Amino acid sequence: MDVKTLSRSQDFFKERIKCYGVKVPTVNKISKEYFKTIEFNEKSEIFDLCESLWKSGYLEESFVACNWSYALHECYEPEDFQIFENWIDKYVDNWASCDTLCNHTLGEFIEMYPEYLTQLMDFAKSENRWKRRASAVTLILPARKGKFLREILKISDTLLLDKDDLVQKGYGWMLKAASEANQQPIFDYVMRNKAIMPRTSLRYAIEKLPKDLKFKAMEK
Repeated sequence: MDVKTLSRSQDFFKERIKCYGVKVPTVNKISKEYFKTIEFNEKSEIFDLCESLWKSGYLEESFVACNWSYALHECYEPEDFQIFENWIDKYVDNWASCDTLCNHTLGEFIEMYPEYLTQLMDFAKSENRWKRRASAVTLILPARKGKFLREILKISDTLLLDKDDLVQKGYGWMLKAASEANQQPIFDYVMRNKAIMPRTSLRYAIEKLPKDLKFKAMEK
């Protein structure tokens, strides 16, 4: 435990978090080391261990759970979607756990089974703020590869006027990631909606655009 890390960790969150005060690189190292002791277990057994880690409520243990579930990505099957959705519903209560699970575990799953994009788009309509954020941040890595543009724009439409700042940042981040491979469609989307899009989302969305396009997007 790092006393300084423990004292500063809460500064990154508006909601109250439980943490041990262990730095992320150290958590990842521990996670990788201990995965070696279970990597030949059945997938269901490892997912059960992940569930136990999630139940603890500690930030670092959620990161280990996310690392372990992602380590099994070559073994994902369609029915695993329900497990991942259940973790969001029951345990995710901060942006860091949300993003760590969704960027990697759920994002990889969606790339493997794109037929589940429909269910992911339904997340954007949820009353659960973390599920709404999840609908966007799950697509960060696929977006950078130019994938799922149609679904990205549909999710953005659903979240466009969301009042939650962490949801606004989530879909703004997704648009920014998508702009790396689809600059013009994202710029066009921003221009169509800039009059009503929250400024938080707008600033995130245009961050990777060239200066001249940024200037146009910020013009009133």
